[in-house]
Amino acid sequence: MSVTREVALEELKKRIKTQNLFKHCLACEAIMRELACYFEQDMDKWGICGLVHDIDYEDTKNDPSAHSLVGAKILEDLGFDKDIVYAVKVHNDAHGLPRLSLLDKALYCVDPTSGFIVAGALILPSKKLSDVTVPFLLNRFNEKSFAKGANRDQMRACSDLGLELEEFLGIAIRAMQKISNELGL
Repeated sequence: MSVTREVALEELKKRIKTQNLFKHCLACEAIMRELACYFEQDMDKWGICGLVHDIDYEDTKNDPSAHSLVGAKILEDLGFDKDIVYAVKVHNDAHGLPRLSLLDKALYCVDPTSGFIVAGALILPSKKLSDVTVPFLLNRFNEKSFAKGANRDQMRACSDLGLELEEFLGIAIRAMQKISNELGL
């Protein structure tokens, strides 16, 4: 690994000031680490990829065609591994670039999933991740008004990883529950 988590976190904090976006990055890191464990991949590399995937978002949020291209360039200039740079670049559908590796495919489906799970927690009386279950989320999955920003097709792309949606959501929930204190949920 060319860049440590500490360095990645420091670089992210320099560029991300919005608390919810920062928490989204932490949640994606946790899910990516959990998926790496599941697939027997490098947990640190996958986690860092999830952590920094939106490093450019505050600068590019009004220009979807630039988002992730700017982030990939930032990461490349900082010396991040080429596979992380590419996964970050292709997590944004706007570019029409192919997702080639397991890492690319994982980041793509993880990105909307963290927000979907947070939305699930926030409508529960407890507002706690510990009370979010797979059946609860599956019941909400086809509700268009629930977590509108969470792209369902992107989440369904977990099938490209060989995972059923139910199994994928279970992995993601467990990952986020492990860092619930950091997420404030």
